[in-house]
Amino acid sequence: MANLGEYKRRWRTVAAAGAVAAVLVVGTVPAVAADPGHGVVRGDRGLDKEALRAALAGLPDENVTGGLIRMSGTDGRWSGTAGPSVPSADAHFRIGSVTKIFTSTVLLQLAAEGRLTLDDTVQELMPGLLPAGYFPVTVGQLLSHTSGLQIMTCATEDMSPREAVDASLACGEPTEPGRATRYNGINYFIAGLIIEQVTGHAYGSEVRTRILTPLRLRDTYVPALDDWSIPAPYTRGLVAVPGSGELKDVSVQNPYGWAEGGMISNAPDLARFFTALYRGRLLPPAQQKDLFRMPAAASGDTQFSYGGLQRTEFPDGTVVWGKSGHVPGYTSGAFASRDLRRVLVYALNPTDRSPELPYVLRIAGAAFDVPIPATAG
Repeated sequence: MANLGEYKRRWRTVAAAGAVAAVLVVGTVPAVAADPGHGVVRGDRGLDKEALRAALAGLPDENVTGGLIRMSGTDGRWSGTAGPSVPSADAHFRIGSVTKIFTSTVLLQLAAEGRLTLDDTVQELMPGLLPAGYFPVTVGQLLSHTSGLQIMTCATEDMSPREAVDASLACGEPTEPGRATRYNGINYFIAGLIIEQVTGHAYGSEVRTRILTPLRLRDTYVPALDDWSIPAPYTRGLVAVPGSGELKDVSVQNPYGWAEGGMISNAPDLARFFTALYRGRLLPPAQQKDLFRMPAAASGDTQFSYGGLQRTEFPDGTVVWGKSGHVPGYTSGAFASRDLRRVLVYALNPTDRSPELPYVLRIAGAAFDVPIPATAG
């Protein structure tokens, strides 16, 4: 049977390449998107609860052992679950790269306090972290995945955050920052290190003090690097063992992702966090604008704002903002229109036998009442 390290290595290869199947990629962000406009839901109807139920129909199957959907916002509320891996609609799950938005929020708060700017470079904030001769890389480029730094193919789950960064920087060559979007976990490992350097406190402590405690997010936390547990109730991550028909329970696993993808939460807490964030409760106006501001020079079908948010435009013109995440056995995401008519949080337990993107797109179509191309996924 494959061990957890093998699952970890497979996950790092996929995630580092920016090809995580859970990412919502339906429309294309324009090459120049300095003012992308407000996210809106085009439909004028309330929630289609039957469509939401149908989005979970058929679970479990060989590809996904269970899932949950939580809808909130001014258009109404609904939640549902399916499959034996999901004990309740408020069960805990590993949120993977949704963690990045907590990290970016803390950095934007530090910018609001005048302790750094998005134009400050890594070289200025953390002298010696990047090798001599590297292009200057700004905080804004880290958060928007336009840094050009090497993909994290050489880091392993037993490394500390600093060791993971050093190992990644020793592999391959960087490219010029600001030229293209390249989704890359190293950006947020460095972001976490900057938070600790600037504040003098642990990354998890800053997230707790600045976000979790004020918003009363009691089911959300940053695990210690040696804490593999997940509190009950939790959704079970069950991953197919290569070469056999067996499923391995990977719910208890090394929280390797740290500031890049290591947090645990549940659907009610994520909905509360994204709602508060979009309402401006966590950031003053200047940084709230940065939260949604897109890098004008970046290229690629999937782009991220200076707050780390992914902008998704559906074929009918509906625009939503949010973030998806994936670790072995867990795929999740939180997406909302900027007017907060609809706030979607979903979580699935994929077996990794087949891409879970079709399941995510089905959920997105039901949540935002949008047509999904038949070829999508």
